[in-house]
Amino acid sequence: MFKINTILCPVDFSDASRKAVQYAREFAAGKGASVHLLNVVEPRPMAVDITLNYVPLEEDLEKAAAEDLKVILQELTQAGLRAECSIEFGNPSDVILEKADELDVNLVIMGSHGKKGLSRLIMGSVAETVVRKANCPVLIVKSEEKEFIGDE
Repeated sequence: MFKINTILCPVDFSDASRKAVQYAREFAAGKGASVHLLNVVEPRPMAVDITLNYVPLEEDLEKAAAEDLKVILQELTQAGLRAECSIEFGNPSDVILEKADELDVNLVIMGSHGKKGLSRLIMGSVAETVVRKANCPVLIVKSEEKEFIGDE
């Protein structure tokens, strides 16, 4: 039998990551595990584009993420789960892997946008990198897949 004590759930507020939170909630409830929500803010390139009226700074992104994470965290704790969250700065796949090791998690549950072709080659795949390099199992949740978890 395998033991799940801590689940890391990276959240970027996409449909896929919101669905991953549902999976993390169900796994945590079933196994008595805690959930750690993680949002990664990517540093913006230093180039300035004067044609844009407003480009959000990292501090703005962090503030918005903190507010959105607080709502998800409250939902988990109100459901009786042990949960916490953090916001980190850096390359998403690197930060997720570092956090997984730091927290000694037993399972990472994360969403995947399912990019293919040129956009995947240019942007890379955070989910693919995490799957390849993580020291624990990784469950990838796609936004367009059939529902695995049903409402009761």
